Amino acid sequence: MASRAGPRAAGTDGSDFQHRERVAMPYQWEYPYLLSILPSLLGLLSFPRNNISYLVLSMISMGLFSIAPLIYGSMEMFPAAQQLYRHGKAYRFLFGFSAVSIMYLVLVLAVQVHAWQLYYSKKLLDSWFTSTQEKKHK
Repeated sequence: MASRAGPRAAGTDGSDFQHRERVAMPYQWEYPYLLSILPSLLGLLSFPRNNISYLVLSMISMGLFSIAPLIYGSMEMFPAAQQLYRHGKAYRFLFGFSAVSIMYLVLVLAVQVHAWQLYYSKKLLDSWFTSTQEKKHK
């Protein structure tokens, strides 16, 4: 450790910090996945008055901001998973397990949660739509 007035470490001019800043940066698919809160909020906004348009927007945005980034993320991490499967080499570890294994487990759970959300939104949309049609016929 060098102080401001002390000697500088040998072999560095102080410009070697950029690689250290990028070590813990998130994957590119995680940024759009942060927007996956929007479908949930639109779904919640549709409840008070059975607003079908908000529920439809919620379902469409769920595909764009929830399911699509997860699919892209699974494709982006596939080379690391393939290397782990074929050669048994993992370069990053979390809690003693390979990071790619844990990330794929998280991806599978997230896809299941979003698929259930989409399924039950569709069932709710069908029920609201039939009740709306019955009111128009009366």
